[in-house]
Amino acid sequence: MKTLEELEAKLAEPSEALVKELSSVDGDIMILGVGGKMGPSLARLAKNAIRKGGLNKRVIGVSRFSDEEARRELEEAGVETISCNLLNDDELSQLPHADNIIYMAGNKFGTTGREHFTWGMNTYLPGRVAEKFKDSRIVVFSSGNIYPFMPIGSGGANESVSPEPLGEYAQSTLGRERVFEYHSHKNGTPMLFYRLNYAIDMRYGVLLEIAKAVNEQRVINLTMGHANVIWQGDANEMALRCLTECSNPPAVMNITGPETMSIRWAAEEFAKRMGKEALFEGTESEIALLNNASKSHQRFGYPSVSLLQMIDWLAEWVQAGGATWNKPTHFQERKGKY
Repeated sequence: MKTLEELEAKLAEPSEALVKELSSVDGDIMILGVGGKMGPSLARLAKNAIRKGGLNKRVIGVSRFSDEEARRELEEAGVETISCNLLNDDELSQLPHADNIIYMAGNKFGTTGREHFTWGMNTYLPGRVAEKFKDSRIVVFSSGNIYPFMPIGSGGANESVSPEPLGEYAQSTLGRERVFEYHSHKNGTPMLFYRLNYAIDMRYGVLLEIAKAVNEQRVINLTMGHANVIWQGDANEMALRCLTECSNPPAVMNITGPETMSIRWAAEEFAKRMGKEALFEGTESEIALLNNASKSHQRFGYPSVSLLQMIDWLAEWVQAGGATWNKPTHFQERKGKY
């Protein structure tokens, strides 16, 4: 994994299971908020699966597309694009119908000081979208942030754990689910709430932040001493396969890797590969934001890319000076302020 081309190809590599399940789902796929961190690779993965299976489906990506280069790359991959400000009711109303909606729009970082915008994106907009696409099936991207912190030895919060969101981002994310849920009951719309943390790409994510800290010999704070991670390609595939699991009332699916990963352990693994020393401060808390994804693993199988494989790839990527995005996860945050 040494070039962006290799990375993008790996992220958009469809499995036979994905091809088979998309063949069982009628209609086109529209991705709302395709311009974010995960959207472009998810759209390319969907298009590659459709192409591989010889399926008669369109993939439509909707975003404001502030980055025209990203839009061009999607279109070159066969993804149709529509520029739309979803918060503009006129523009939203003009979107074409699609039987399958992947809802990825939302706001997290920069919430503090702009709480009104986060609530508008995360809680007001879902009602407008749910009404517009009441005759579709909808996979709603949510977050494991809505769960309470869990004891390290608990295995993490599964779908039966009641949400206890901390801070306005997490509160508004639960609001997103509740508003969609209301419309699902009102209109009979089949939905699934996709509760994710944390997706890993070579250009951003928890593991990249740990790897960079080790490589640059910066101190790593251990207060949030554990986390869950999953390869973004696996997370994207599970999102698309979740279209087969939409129901009324809405289904819930936690999405992450199988391990409760120790931040200290991960840093020391990077240090071995880089010939560096991992530097720490603080001590691990007995509770952390942890997500139990056993249900999704039973349904979709374990992620295809292992934790150690991600660590190997990222150690090499960081030491080679691979491209990264300045989009920190703030996974260390314990007070819900983003």
